[in-house]
Amino acid sequence: MSELLLDPSIRVWVFLPIVIITFLVGILRHYVSILISSSKSVELQQVQDSQLLIRSRLLRENGKYLPKQSFLMRRHFLNDKETGQLWSGSQRPSQAPNPMSDPSMMTEMLKGNLTNVLPMILIGGWINWTFSGFVTTKVPFPLTLRFKPMLQRGIELMSLDASWVSSASWYFLNVFGLRSIYTLVLGENNAADQTRMMQDQMSGAAMAMPPDPKQAFKAEWEALEICDHQWILKNVENELITGSNPNKDLSALSS
Repeated sequence: MSELLLDPSIRVWVFLPIVIITFLVGILRHYVSILISSSKSVELQQVQDSQLLIRSRLLRENGKYLPKQSFLMRRHFLNDKETGQLWSGSQRPSQAPNPMSDPSMMTEMLKGNLTNVLPMILIGGWINWTFSGFVTTKVPFPLTLRFKPMLQRGIELMSLDASWVSSASWYFLNVFGLRSIYTLVLGENNAADQTRMMQDQMSGAAMAMPPDPKQAFKAEWEALEICDHQWILKNVENELITGSNPNKDLSALSS
């Protein structure tokens, strides 16, 4: 099969316009998302619960620096079965709100579809219609025939090498391949990153149920209850004295 030669005008009128259009649409999507995004309100009870769990975790991790009496006093404040904060939280009635009944969450889902899914469908359909049938570039390594449906969308030629990329496939490669450029221009958490949006949809992050604080309090109460106190500063005075006089042990041995 003879080597395929591309018209140099394809680079100017097809290849580069698709890259520029995809990049500019991502930038526009980022700023539109910022404009229409609403600030998320956090309830006071949620802040108190999270701070209480953080306090218990820090006590478990750093309780070895406290005297035993101080550690037991703090654990009693959190784990006492009459007045303990974690115990009362673990006995709280379980709340499992349905995210579909929250109007704000439905609004956020609609905004996400408006700024992510809809532009991708419209721009992809327009590019597929405007640049239909064009071969834009070729990947610099050989590929098997299994890659033809992915790289040659809109071109039905069985004799064409699988390394060639059609205009429609080139658009989708740019949609998911400009992630590093968006990070460089807009920062880490930008709304132009189409890959992150797809991952959230596949993992169901947008529809995830909120965590049950009762289970979190119960798990933290059990972890703190079995935590054993080992005070590592018991002989710190002797170690500091020995460390300040490194020749003390040598003189004692010589005598």
